[in-house]
Amino acid sequence: MRPPPPGFLSHSSIFHHVFYPPEENWSEDASGWLRPLEGRSPKVLVQRPSIKRSKQDIGSLTELATMEMKKRLVKESVGPFKKGSSNEKNCLWNTFHAREHVKPITKKQLGLWGIDYFDLFLVHFPIALQYVDPDHRYPPEWFDDNGRVQLQNTPLQETWGAMEELVDEGYAKNIGLSNCNGSLILDVLRYARIMPQVLQVELHPYLVQTALVDLAKALNIAVTAYSSFGPQGYLELSMDKGAQSLLTRDAITQAASKHKKTAAQVLLRWATQRGIAVIPKSNDAVRLRENLQCDSFELDEDEIKRITALNINLRLNNPAEIDPRLAIFA
Repeated sequence: MRPPPPGFLSHSSIFHHVFYPPEENWSEDASGWLRPLEGRSPKVLVQRPSIKRSKQDIGSLTELATMEMKKRLVKESVGPFKKGSSNEKNCLWNTFHAREHVKPITKKQLGLWGIDYFDLFLVHFPIALQYVDPDHRYPPEWFDDNGRVQLQNTPLQETWGAMEELVDEGYAKNIGLSNCNGSLILDVLRYARIMPQVLQVELHPYLVQTALVDLAKALNIAVTAYSSFGPQGYLELSMDKGAQSLLTRDAITQAASKHKKTAAQVLLRWATQRGIAVIPKSNDAVRLRENLQCDSFELDEDEIKRITALNINLRLNNPAEIDPRLAIFA
C-alpha cells in the first residue's frame, strides 16, 4: 500500500503536532486516495513550534502571522526551508471566497512560502466577507478599515468550485472544510466534483460533536480536531468563558494518574482513540515532547465514557461573538 497523500491530515504543520493513523491503518478508496480506517489509533506525524494567536484571530490562520513571519519561525526552529521537506496546509480566508479571488490569493500564499502547492487547503469558515485587496491590507482579518464586518453574497458552491480548480491546476493536492455543520457538508456533497478530504472543527470534552464526527466518518471524510484542551487555549485571550479547565476535571486527572500520564496527554488520547486527528499547540519543549507520547497508552471504555460525559456543548471559537450575523453554528 502506498503512503497517504502528502499532508493529507496536516494542519498548519509548521505550528502544530499532527497525529494521523499509521500507514497500515489506511485503506484506498475508489478515487485512489488513502483514508484512515475507522477505530484505528492515530499517531505522530510531525512536530513544530506554535505561535500565539491574537484575540482578534478566533482561529483564522491568516491572522496568526504573515507568511514571512512563519518562514522565519520555521528557519529558526528547523533550519532553512526546502521544497518538499514539509507537508504544508493552509486555509482560504473569508475575504477571498469569490471565484476570481481564490486562485490569486492561493498563489500569493504559495509565493510567500516559496513552494509550488499546498498538500491540504481548507475553506476556513463558511463565511464570505467583502474582498480586501492584499496590497491594501494583508492579512485582512475580520473587519474593514472602519472596524466593521462587511458580508459578501458569495455562495459556498462558488467557493468550492474554485477550490476544485486549485486541485485541477496543481496548486493544492487535497481540499477540505473547516467549521462547517452537518447540513452544510451535505449541501457541498450535492454539487462537489472533488469531495472534501478533511473536516477541521473545534472538538474537546466540553464539545464532543459526536453526531458530526459520525457523519464525517459515514461520508469517509477525515476529522481533525482543534482546541483539544478546551478553555485552556483561550485563557490568554480572556475567551475561556469562565469554564473549569479540562486539565483539572476528575475524569481527566484520575485517568492521568492511572496511566502515569499528563492530563493533556489524556485529552489528546481521548480524541485519537475516537479516530480523530489532533493538532495541539505549545511553546514549551517539554510539553511538545509529552504531546508526542500521547499514543503510548490506551484509555479503557469506562474512561472514555467518563470523559465524553463532560460535554456541555461549550463552543469557544464562535464568530457570532464578533457579529451576530456570523452565527454559523446557530
